[in-house]
Amino acid sequence: MDDEHSRDAALFPAEPQEKREARGAYRVLARKYRPSGFADLIGQEPMVRTLENAFQLNRIHQAYLLTGVRGVGKTTTARILARAFNYELPAADGRPAVDRPTIHMDALGVHCQAIIDSRHPDVLEMDAASHTGIDDIREIIENARYRPVMARVKVYIVDEVHMLSKAAFNGLLKTLEEPPEHVKFIFATTEIDKVPVTVRSRCQRFDLRRIDAGLLAGHLRKICDLESVAIEDEALAMVARAAEGSARDALSLLDQAIAHGAAQGGGAIAAEDLRHMLGVADKSRVIDLFEAAMKGDIATALALLQEQHDGGGDPGQVLLELAEFTHLVTRLKLAPGAERSSALTEEERRRGGAAAQTLSVSALTRAFQILMKAVDELRFSPRPLASADMALVRLTHAAEMPSPEEALRKLGFGQPRPPDGARPLAPAPERPAPALSLAPSPQGAARSLAAPRPEASAGVAFADFAALVAFVGEKRDMQLKMALETDVRLVRFEQGRIEFELAPGGSTRLPQQLMQRLQEWTGTRWLVALAPSGGAPTLSEQAATRKQEERSGVESDPLVAAIMARFPGAEIVAVRGREAPETQASGAELAYDDGEPDESW
Repeated sequence: MDDEHSRDAALFPAEPQEKREARGAYRVLARKYRPSGFADLIGQEPMVRTLENAFQLNRIHQAYLLTGVRGVGKTTTARILARAFNYELPAADGRPAVDRPTIHMDALGVHCQAIIDSRHPDVLEMDAASHTGIDDIREIIENARYRPVMARVKVYIVDEVHMLSKAAFNGLLKTLEEPPEHVKFIFATTEIDKVPVTVRSRCQRFDLRRIDAGLLAGHLRKICDLESVAIEDEALAMVARAAEGSARDALSLLDQAIAHGAAQGGGAIAAEDLRHMLGVADKSRVIDLFEAAMKGDIATALALLQEQHDGGGDPGQVLLELAEFTHLVTRLKLAPGAERSSALTEEERRRGGAAAQTLSVSALTRAFQILMKAVDELRFSPRPLASADMALVRLTHAAEMPSPEEALRKLGFGQPRPPDGARPLAPAPERPAPALSLAPSPQGAARSLAAPRPEASAGVAFADFAALVAFVGEKRDMQLKMALETDVRLVRFEQGRIEFELAPGGSTRLPQQLMQRLQEWTGTRWLVALAPSGGAPTLSEQAATRKQEERSGVESDPLVAAIMARFPGAEIVAVRGREAPETQASGAELAYDDGEPDESW
C-alpha cells in the first residue's frame, strides 16, 4: 500500500498554494474557497444526509443527476462524489487505512488532489455545451468498457447535460441503464426540464437548493475573517441578497467589493460604498418611498424616486426593492416570526413591523401586484424613470382607493362588516332583489340546465334533454357533452327517441355517435334523427340568454347604478344570487379585479 501511495504521489504531485501564488496567478475567492468535502457544503443538508446513509449502507447508485440554479455547487458536488467513490488512504501514524467508498474524507487521499485539480485520468469531466453530438457520447461508451487506470471506479462528470442532442441522449441510454460495475455517471444541469424523462428515470436525482441569505452572509463573514478583510455586517447582508442564493455569485461580488473598498482608501468596507457599487437603492430611502406611496403622498414619492435616480440607482431596481419590502411587510403581518430572520436589518424589522400594524392585507397585495407589473414593464421601456414615475402614480392612487365595503358605506348603503365570529348589531335593511324574468322556452326544448342527477343505470328514463346531457357529463365524455350543448337545437324528446336540428358547424356524425353511446351506457336502443328545421335554441344559447337577462336586471338596480356612476370605468364581471341573509340587499354583488386597477382611477 505504501509503495502504491508513493507511486501515485509521484504521478499526481500536489503543488503547494504558496508556489501557485508565487507565480503571480491570483485565485479568485470562488475557486480558493471551493468546498473539497461534504462537510464544507452549505445549505444542502438533505442531499448530504441521503448520500451519507447511502454510503454507509453500501447502496451507491450508478448515476446521479444534480440540478439547481447557477452557483449552488453542482459541479463541486460532482467532484466531491468522485473523491468519495475513489477515496483511498494508507495507514500512517497510528491511523487506520481506508480503502472503501466513504463521504468522511478528513484527509487528502491518494487520488484526492488530482480529482480536485481536474487532472485525474479516471475522472473525466465533459462540458456538454461544447460536446453535444453522438460522436462524443460514442467515445464515452467505448472507453467505459475498459477498467480504470489507477482509481477504484471510473467517473464521468457531464456538466450542462441538458445541452446534449437527442441522438446523444438516445445513444447513452443503454450504457446508463446497465453500466459496467467500475463506471459511475454524474450529470449536472440548470434546466432539468430539458433532460429527457428516459435519462431522469435512470438516475438518482438531487435538487440543490438556493442558499438562505442569512446562511450565506455567515459564510461570507468567515471568508472575510480568513482574508483579513474588514467589512460591515450590513454590507455582507447586501451581498448575500444580491447573490439570490448562489454561493459563487456571492463570492464573486465579495471579490469585487474587496477591490472596491481598497480603491476607496482602505478601512472597513461600508454598506454605502457597496450600495453604489451594486447600483442598489438605499434601504432606508426605499422604506421612506414605501411609506409615502402608501400614504398617498405622490409629491414626496416622486421626489424620493428622483433622488435615488440621481444617486445612481436604477428605477427598475428601486421598484423591485419596493416590491420586496411590500412582500416583507405582508409576511410580518401574516407570519410575525419572519422578523427573526438574520438577513433583515434592524430598520427593516422596526419600520416593517410598524407598517404591518397599519396596512390591510388587501392594500398590500394590491400594491405588490402593481409594482411587479411595473417592474416587468420597465424591462422594455425606453424611458425607465418616466415609467417608474407613472407606476408610483398608480400605486399612490390605488392606496387611496376604498375597499368595496368602505365604498358601500360611503354611499350610505349597508353596514361595516363585523369581525370574524361576531354577529351584526342589527339586520341589514331589506330591499327587493332585482326581478330576473326568464322567457319560457319553446315547446319541446330543454327546460333548464339542471344540476347533474345521480348516474343512471341500464333502463332508467331521463326526465328531459338537460338530464340526458348531464348524464353524458357524468360518463366523462366531455367532447360529446359539449357537442350536445352547443350543436343540438331540440325538436322532439321522448324516452328512446330524440329529434333535433343541427346548429351551423355541427358534425353530421353526432346522431350516430349519440345513439351508440346511449345504447352502450343504458342498454336501451335509442332512435336519434336529424330534422331540417324547427329546433329550439341550444342549451348554450339558452344559458347565454338567461345570463344577459340577469345582467340587465342587476344593472337596473338603484344601488348598482349608483356604484357604477360613482366609479367611471367599472365593469360588472360576475352576478351571483343572494345566498345568505347577511349579503347586501341587491341580491347580487359587483366584483372588482384588484390586480388590474383601471388606469383612469
